[in-house]
Amino acid sequence: MKKREGDPWMPAGAYSKSLKGFGVNLLVQDVPVAVAFATEVLEAEAVYADPDFAVMRAQGAEWPLHADHTYDSHPLHGSLAEGAHRGVGVELRLHNMDPDAAEARARARGDVIFAGAIDKGHGLREAYIINPDGYL
Repeated sequence: MKKREGDPWMPAGAYSKSLKGFGVNLLVQDVPVAVAFATEVLEAEAVYADPDFAVMRAQGAEWPLHADHTYDSHPLHGSLAEGAHRGVGVELRLHNMDPDAAEARARARGDVIFAGAIDKGHGLREAYIINPDGYL
């Protein structure tokens, strides 16, 4: 059941038709908590956010967040049980960000650092941070 009151920022059909290329949609338990992580750790901009849905933008990437409760009639709904592991085997990467700074912001918030910033053999410096919904 949706929690938003009033009209969304744009009709869902219009937003859907604006999407291009490869997309990522994250299902989250609490949209405001997920938005806070993205803005504070990833320095993303919340293009739009309400209790059901948000659109985040950073480093040329854009991704939507949908609250679990908005998937009540979706085939994935049964797998969204409390404590379920989300996104196992998927790494969500935001390039062109200082991994040391992102790690420091995450540590200051008390987020889980799966692996701290390190120079990798392929030439990138990376940090692996777990968001509040368990995504890497």
